[in-house]
Amino acid sequence: MSEVTVRQLADVVGTPVGRLLEQLREAGIGVDREDAAITEAQKLQLLRYLRHSHGASVEIATPKRITLNRRSHSEIQVNAGGGRSKTVNVEVRKKRTYIKRSAILEQERLAERQREEEEAQAGVQAQQEREARLIAEEEAKRQAAEEEAKRQAAEEEAKRQAAEEEAKRQAEAQVKRRLDVEKKPKNGLEPARTEKPASRKAKPRFRSEDRESEQKQRGTKFGRKELHIAPGKAGTSKRKKFRPQKAAPAAKHGFERPTAPIVHDVSIPETMTVAELAQKMSVKAAEVIKALMKLGIMATINQVLDQDTATIVVEEMGHKPKRLQENTLELELVQAEQEVSRQVSRAAVVTIMGHVDHGKTSLLDYIRRAKVATSEAGGITQHIGAYKVRSDKGEITFIDTPGHAAFTAMRARGAKVTDIVILVVAADDGAMPQTVEAIQHARAAGAPLVVAVNKIDRPDADPDRVKQELANHDVITEEWGGDTQFVNVSAKTGEGIDDLIEAILLQAEVMEIKVSAEGPARGVVIESRLDKGRGPVATILVQSGTLRKGDILLSGVETGRVRAMLTERGQEIIEAGPSTPVEILGLSGTPNAGDEAVVVPDERRAREIAGHRQAKEREVKLARQQSAKLENMFNEMEEGEIRALNLVIKADVQGSAEALSDSLTKLSTDKARVKVVAAGVGGINETDVNLAVASNAVIIGFNVRADAAARRLIAEKGIDLHYYSVIYNAIDEIKGALIGILDPEYREEIIGLARVDDVFRSPKLGAIAGCLVIEGSVRRNNPIRVLRDNIVVFEGQLESLRRFKDDVQEVRAGTECGIGVKDYKDVKVGDQIEVYERVRKEPAL
Repeated sequence: MSEVTVRQLADVVGTPVGRLLEQLREAGIGVDREDAAITEAQKLQLLRYLRHSHGASVEIATPKRITLNRRSHSEIQVNAGGGRSKTVNVEVRKKRTYIKRSAILEQERLAERQREEEEAQAGVQAQQEREARLIAEEEAKRQAAEEEAKRQAAEEEAKRQAAEEEAKRQAEAQVKRRLDVEKKPKNGLEPARTEKPASRKAKPRFRSEDRESEQKQRGTKFGRKELHIAPGKAGTSKRKKFRPQKAAPAAKHGFERPTAPIVHDVSIPETMTVAELAQKMSVKAAEVIKALMKLGIMATINQVLDQDTATIVVEEMGHKPKRLQENTLELELVQAEQEVSRQVSRAAVVTIMGHVDHGKTSLLDYIRRAKVATSEAGGITQHIGAYKVRSDKGEITFIDTPGHAAFTAMRARGAKVTDIVILVVAADDGAMPQTVEAIQHARAAGAPLVVAVNKIDRPDADPDRVKQELANHDVITEEWGGDTQFVNVSAKTGEGIDDLIEAILLQAEVMEIKVSAEGPARGVVIESRLDKGRGPVATILVQSGTLRKGDILLSGVETGRVRAMLTERGQEIIEAGPSTPVEILGLSGTPNAGDEAVVVPDERRAREIAGHRQAKEREVKLARQQSAKLENMFNEMEEGEIRALNLVIKADVQGSAEALSDSLTKLSTDKARVKVVAAGVGGINETDVNLAVASNAVIIGFNVRADAAARRLIAEKGIDLHYYSVIYNAIDEIKGALIGILDPEYREEIIGLARVDDVFRSPKLGAIAGCLVIEGSVRRNNPIRVLRDNIVVFEGQLESLRRFKDDVQEVRAGTECGIGVKDYKDVKVGDQIEVYERVRKEPAL
């Protein structure tokens, strides 16, 4: 049908009629009656609004391909033989597929794009081949030129050597001729010189040498001429044909051993490894390890040292330590922010604290006209909720914190960001443990208190009792001369609510809360969780500046661009000023509750700071683990007999996971302990199940569920999985499980003692002890011990117990009886038979 009524549509989609009417009004459809008709266009408009509000695309997917099957039936007559005909049923099936034209065009575009990419790739490949061919040709030319140069150098070397040999040969011949000429015959006549002188070309080269040779030949030694041998032959001649040049001295390296030790300025971060420290001091890692051993620290080359230890080592090795400030990047970020001088008043941030079930959330519900506790499991608040309330007298930002004892850390975080603390105390219950704890948190945060005495409408309400009990904790009302405002209220009837708001606004006016509304926003993470459809979601309270959609946000080790901002009612906004709580989408992960959130102008800078924080956190964690290994070695040896219960905890928000982990860990005792293997945010997936299998752990799901793949793996591996929505139930069941893994204890109790006065021999039963029961009673089915001189000589059971000739089950003190001990025949007079029983004691933590 094309039109349906609101009630019919509500029945189809399974939602209340009132909720559907509210959604229709929010979608801009003017329908306010249950019997009003809704058209197809209005239903489509409602569907687009709902998809947009959940962060999905407003476009509605339509099928790209439709296949139609058509069947037709007919009958035909066929000849069956013998003049008979037979009717045969014929079914014709036709199948036709219609493809959306846009899909065909999309396929054609994809094919065209693929063809262009292939052509581009082919062109790139051809270009690469051409470049490779050119490179090969250039390499071949270079090799040919090198070969030609080598060949020419070899030819020139050969010519030079040939010329040197020829010159040497001519010089030797000339010297020989001169020696022959100088020889005189016996008649004293000198023969005429018939040989030609040496060539003119060779004379200039050897003229000085020849003159020196002639002078030496004319000299005499021991009365006779001294014979000189020509150069080139063996002898003592000082003449040399070649005077080779001196070889160039080898290049001397620039390193010289220092005459004094070099002192380095060593920059020391908060954590660094031994290898990094050795590199900064320009020494070997073994030297650093030796210095650590002298200090009594056994370390390896990859050991992580803290800043103090590294400073001591540097000083011991004679260098100057220089401590680095690890938050340099953060300080630069703060200095780079714009200084804005204009200060504006902001709404006071008010935290509501108090004991569980004293009406904190109900009081806040009445103030902001909404129901919060009904959405919480068990009617208690287990998350931190931040809400901005607008009244006629001003705006107030409320932070509601859980009152249960397990959420101490969450309440502490609530007190850190608050300006004013409202302490809710039930008028019929008085001050309780969490009430005192809230007072301590408020004092630690330096926030003033405003006491709201709730449940004033009850008949047993006693506000004076509340004032007296709080006065014992130094919280004194103004009526008694103190400085704390007490307001009597009733979250049920609304009595005193206006007075409470006036008290809050008055306190805020006295405090003069002012911040800068311009420049980059700064805030604090109130809570974070992992949403299946939207990813990481963080609740941030803006403290200064203005947070806008599209800003780059840095929180702890997580960073990202703000994709969307939602109020506590789910309305999307573009910007948020000071004291405004918003839900942020777009971070890379779930930050820890309490982390500072700041807007960074540069995304690269944000990632750099986040990476630096993550590395620092990892190094600190590694150093802590390594330092604890030796200290916990003996404890782990002793804990070999302690039973342990391993847990993998997954919760919907970070605060719940932290609180549940702390509460369950505190259940550990010296007999059994709880070990939280992992605690995280989000649904239970296959990774969590595999971790539970590896560590033999139980999976705890707090307000989360396992996905389909995880459920299949849990059923296959037989993992124990428990779902909880109230923290009380989780603590009680885990405590019961701890008791269950302990072995029961057995204690022996002596119930009777009999003295052997005589021993009788029976042909059937053997030795029968005639006894007198002196203490308690002797029972037939209980175990016994035979004592001789107060020493146990036998343990066993009774074979028979008789009173005269009758078999009895029990004999009391002061009565004689006959006792036969099974498998023991050495009973003597004076022995004692002790009867006892084993009593089981249930284990307890």
